[in-house]
Amino acid sequence: MSIPNLSANLTKFKMADRPAPYIHHRRWSNYSGPKLVFWACIFAGFILFLIFRSPPPDLSTRDYTVVRWGGRDWENRVRASARPRSHPPSHSSGPGHLSVLVTGAAGFVGSHVAAALKARGDGVIGLDNFNSYYDPALKRARQMRLVKAGVFVIEGDINDTALLSKLFDIVPFTHVMHLAAQAGVRYAMKNPLSYVHSNIAGLVSIFETCKSANPQPSIVWASSSSVYGLNSKVPFSEKDQTDRPASLYAATKKAGEEIAHTYNHIYGLSITGLRFFTVYGPWGRPDMAYFFFTKDILKGNPIPIFEGPNHSSVARDFTYIDDIVKGCLGSIDTAEKSTGSGGKKKGPAQLRVFNLGNTSPVPVTKLVSILEKLLKVKAKRNVMAMPRNGDVLFEE
Repeated sequence: MSIPNLSANLTKFKMADRPAPYIHHRRWSNYSGPKLVFWACIFAGFILFLIFRSPPPDLSTRDYTVVRWGGRDWENRVRASARPRSHPPSHSSGPGHLSVLVTGAAGFVGSHVAAALKARGDGVIGLDNFNSYYDPALKRARQMRLVKAGVFVIEGDINDTALLSKLFDIVPFTHVMHLAAQAGVRYAMKNPLSYVHSNIAGLVSIFETCKSANPQPSIVWASSSSVYGLNSKVPFSEKDQTDRPASLYAATKKAGEEIAHTYNHIYGLSITGLRFFTVYGPWGRPDMAYFFFTKDILKGNPIPIFEGPNHSSVARDFTYIDDIVKGCLGSIDTAEKSTGSGGKKKGPAQLRVFNLGNTSPVPVTKLVSILEKLLKVKAKRNVMAMPRNGDVLFEE
């Protein structure tokens, strides 16, 4: 019977006029009203008795985590994505031979780094929690680009130690590129605990997993130029003091550098911290100035232009994403092996910090002028004093 004729022929089939075999016909008319009320009260009393006899639930031990990982198929995808294009010779662990866990892989920098590692032949596993700090749809779009490139991006949190342990059980990672973090300076004014949860607790979670691994991976992680805080000496140097953070975000990154020193000293983890300066480029974050300046200029909305004391300019050391990626890959390629095993240090390990910027800060007023020229629209500038929200006058 062809599909087009099927609907026309359905009317030929009729059920026999007999009771359906699975329907029990109750005749409630046999029960009087008082009897129904009596038995209903008995039933309700029995339910209440069970409720009061049952112990209260232990909310402290209940697991509210939605498991998004596990199973044979999932493990096979992890192994396939983490497998380098070619197996390293016994004396080499260079480009194209590495197995790298990239946290924050659906983020701006993380997605570019993961794609670059995969393109040169390294095995890559991505991890991201797809939070709503900005539109998760952008992160999903980045994820799809990585999937097409052969990178498996797992939805999970860096504080999920069970997930991290499982990944390290499956894959002997040579390196961890830790780029997951709660970004933004002003957002910390309203959501301080999210910075502690991600930038401090999350970093410790990564270090704890790595120090117990056998072999221990080398770690490269994203610190920030914000650690220079209220430092007025320019240009910034890795040797400068970083004890005057101007924001909670900066304080968490400074704390991260101290924590890195501790795990390097006690457990022999090879750790490299990268102090990113303002990063821009394709697939960037929508909370960055050049993004919302562009939107407001096109909509005809006034844009805030902050200035410092005595009408001094606010400047940012804008660094193109490709340069940041080169710095990340170069840090991985020059990272020495960790010296510990199973949580025990066997010898001194490498500990480094690098600035990743271009030492050419651009005044915000010049940025606006560039956007005006490219958009061919005059901006409505609203000049105002810089608020006390953690921003600093300049990066260099």
